[in-house]
Amino acid sequence: MKATIVTIGDEILIGQIIDTNSGFIAKSLDKIGIEVHEMISISDDKQHILNTFATLQNKVDLVIITGGLGPTKDDITKHTFCEYFEDNLVVNESVLAHVTQMIEGFYKRPITQLNKDQALVPSKCVVLHNQMGTAPGMWMKKGNTVFISLPGVPYEMKHLVENVVIPKLVKEYERPYIIHKTILTYGEGESKLAERIEKWENNLPQFIKLAYLPNPGRVRLRLSARGTDKATLEKAIDENVASLTEIIGDVIVGFDDDETIEVVVGRLLKQHQKTIATAESCTGGKIAEVLTSVAGASNYFKGSIVSYATEVKINLLNIEETVINKYSVVSAEVAKEMAQNVKKIMNTDYAIATTGNAGPSKGDSKAEIGTVFIALATPEKVVVEEFNFGQPRDKVIDRAVNKSLEMLQKEILKNLL
Repeated sequence: MKATIVTIGDEILIGQIIDTNSGFIAKSLDKIGIEVHEMISISDDKQHILNTFATLQNKVDLVIITGGLGPTKDDITKHTFCEYFEDNLVVNESVLAHVTQMIEGFYKRPITQLNKDQALVPSKCVVLHNQMGTAPGMWMKKGNTVFISLPGVPYEMKHLVENVVIPKLVKEYERPYIIHKTILTYGEGESKLAERIEKWENNLPQFIKLAYLPNPGRVRLRLSARGTDKATLEKAIDENVASLTEIIGDVIVGFDDDETIEVVVGRLLKQHQKTIATAESCTGGKIAEVLTSVAGASNYFKGSIVSYATEVKINLLNIEETVINKYSVVSAEVAKEMAQNVKKIMNTDYAIATTGNAGPSKGDSKAEIGTVFIALATPEKVVVEEFNFGQPRDKVIDRAVNKSLEMLQKEILKNLL
């Protein structure tokens, strides 16, 4: 099966909001073997919607639409559905009862006609009951294509996709299996990684595809297998991941999209009852943000001192002014003291410190733009490394964050051997 995802809303086209719905729907469809052919964003215009529907009919098996189901005049999806399917709106009593209960029972206010109009649906549609909101989803078919309309509110859409749409698709359609495995690597660039695994890549079975997904300081390798025998696909994926690990095991830190380095590091710290703190200058607290994005981070993360200004390094991190004057604020010596001192202040097992020139100007240091010193204080020592991450500014910061966590992960593993 092939699917197209259509998001309706001028707010998306003018950049006022970011379309996160399409990504969620695409992942959900992929898990059940439905291939997403394309994603489209279109305006709140009846003719534009009609033209899109006509173009997609019989081109794909499934069209999932989000947006335009609200109670106000600018929400026109239901009326456009009626025109395209040559249908008319009728009151669905079940939806009306649900809307009434939400408005009068939950929100404790009188129901309005606009609220009641949410129960109007095309007479030929299969109603997809929305337990999280007042706008129901709609399922209709024309020719060889199923059209599914869902609310644009993300949590309402997600609830319907997970609890109604996916189960219904699984029940009604036979689909191939699509198996993905993502290998997360840190510390080696895409081209260097490709050189190391070229022979392995050339020997992959035809039904397994490899994709490189690079980010600053990390590369994800995604293996995708498609076929009718799930057990065969999983066995082939596992065997090829095992052989890949023998080649580049030194840079692999985790598997699958959720297995990011902050998750891996957090698990190691938690398992071995170790703690960490950060002292950040050029990264501006982003290492702390990434670490605390993982549920349960309070078990190992103590805190951070964001010493962006030189005086903060002196007054809060107790860096000697003579050290700064002698070596510069962007130096190995200052990074080392930052890590040592925040480790002592926070009473942790590990500490990360960063100081550098992310750009666009040099600030209080003469070090070249892109220069970053990263210090890692462990229970036994302090390791300091110098990098030049180039430009632009965002790239410097992201690579500094990723490299800091990579250094931490490797040092923790060394101490456990």
